[in-house]
Amino acid sequence: ALKKDKAYRKQYKQFVTKLRRARQDAGLTQARAAALLGRPQEFVSKCESEERRVDIVEVCRFARIYGKPVTYFVEPTE
Repeated sequence: ALKKDKAYRKQYKQFVTKLRRARQDAGLTQARAAALLGRPQEFVSKCESEERRVDIVEVCRFARIYGKPVTYFVEPTE
């Protein structure tokens, strides 16, 4: 179980890196991204710092405002 946990954390960290990069690629600040999502800036900050988990519906919303396909954020796992 520990090995699986470690792999999960690594994958989630990669996801968060992509989430941050997508926002930057879109030329958006955290505050502007949050406004487009109808959320406070702290929401985006917590998502990008791993303080808050992002669910699939939120991934779809981030993808839309960042102009990325959902598949940009997720890779198939074995």
